[in-house]
Amino acid sequence: MEYDFGIVGLGVMGRNLLLNIADHGFSAVGLDLDPAKAAAFEAEATLGTTVKGTTSIEEFVASLQKPRAVMLLVPAGKAVDAALASLTPLLEPGDIVIDGGNSYFPDTDRRVLALREMNLHFFGMGISGGEKGARFGPSMMPGGDRQAYERLRPVFEAVAAKVDGEPCVTYLGNGSAGNYVKMVHNGIEYGIMQLLAETYDLLKRGLGYSDEALQQLFQSWNTTEVQSFLVEITGQILAKKDDLTGQRLVSMISDWARQKGTGKWTSQNAMDLQVPLPCVDMAVTMRDMSAYKQERILAAQQLAGVFAPTNAAENDPLFEKQLLNAFYFAMLVTYAQGLVQLRVASHTYQYDLQLAEVAKIWRGGCIIRAACLEDIRQAFATSPDLPNLLLDAAIGQDLVRRQQDLRAVVKTAIDKGIPVPGMMASLAYFDAYRSETLPTNLIQAQRDYFGAHTYERIDQPGVFHTQWN
Repeated sequence: MEYDFGIVGLGVMGRNLLLNIADHGFSAVGLDLDPAKAAAFEAEATLGTTVKGTTSIEEFVASLQKPRAVMLLVPAGKAVDAALASLTPLLEPGDIVIDGGNSYFPDTDRRVLALREMNLHFFGMGISGGEKGARFGPSMMPGGDRQAYERLRPVFEAVAAKVDGEPCVTYLGNGSAGNYVKMVHNGIEYGIMQLLAETYDLLKRGLGYSDEALQQLFQSWNTTEVQSFLVEITGQILAKKDDLTGQRLVSMISDWARQKGTGKWTSQNAMDLQVPLPCVDMAVTMRDMSAYKQERILAAQQLAGVFAPTNAAENDPLFEKQLLNAFYFAMLVTYAQGLVQLRVASHTYQYDLQLAEVAKIWRGGCIIRAACLEDIRQAFATSPDLPNLLLDAAIGQDLVRRQQDLRAVVKTAIDKGIPVPGMMASLAYFDAYRSETLPTNLIQAQRDYFGAHTYERIDQPGVFHTQWN
């Protein structure tokens, strides 16, 4: 028996994705060194599907239809290289290996070149949607050799999430394009999560909203223009009771937030490309700040602020409307910054990304799926060379209409001493981007004063230096 598709690594993600593949009529084989995981895969398969679990790499490779399609779902880093070292000696020219983890894109470029020398195709593919998405329809972001993608396309299009009948997967571009797009996806995810946390904090600590009122608000928001997966799960999280205390579970969770590094990678690479990304930068910074728990406890005792808690006797509909507009504004600006980074990276790394296609496959299955992504897709479909989403006529004017509400929300947060760095960064980005002149002429003069770094003039071409003192 020859199987259509194989996955190495039958953890939750690998097993669920392979079961998804089998449910769509493809024969599927999985490899895991743990016999229990291989057996669990077979036991969990839907009746009538063709699946096999094995612990033998030789049996795994021999059972695959040629050219072989093998996906690695193992932790990023050394585990991927170890899996490749074991696997590639058994493969044949023309076979395809897909890394489905969150690998750092330079590692993917290195692996593409290494496998090319063996006449093998290597794909880096971001997968978003978590374990449920893997089982029932993720968003998938593959990059690699375009011709080799045709071997993978029928499988990927079958198992991906669908929006209006369109699969949330497409060939994205050359080399590490898939892993790069997933990295920026995760950066945007960081930004939106930070904005939701700020919204929650401002209502809870600043206005004294009850847990019940907060839950109802986020639940209602998911029927508005901010409808998205992250808003939806925020409402569900706020409804969950703790089995131990009977309190809302979220209130019993530590505020020390963990991170795996993809947000940091996004910010670091944006700086390398000279792309301003303040919304993501602030989201990473606030996760870093959360780790200083003991110092924050001490500072809370020693550093007096202006915060005075308000016990809201009832909800404030006017402020809620302002806050919805502020969140929507900041969310769109976060998407805009990430898409600028993708545009610049596509040119720099020769990915040949089509941003309308990126927005299209983000509409379903993935963590950052949101109703506004259809508007974003349409903006880039109409103007593929649009330098910034803010310059789309409809989206730009929508932000202009909502800006006063964001300004009002930021002022309220300042007055109450509640940190909203994501919202502030979004507003600052908007104001800087719409400024025909910036005060960086002074910075140029300062650089020339202390370091003779030269400057340009506005009235004539050339490079100049002045003896300032």
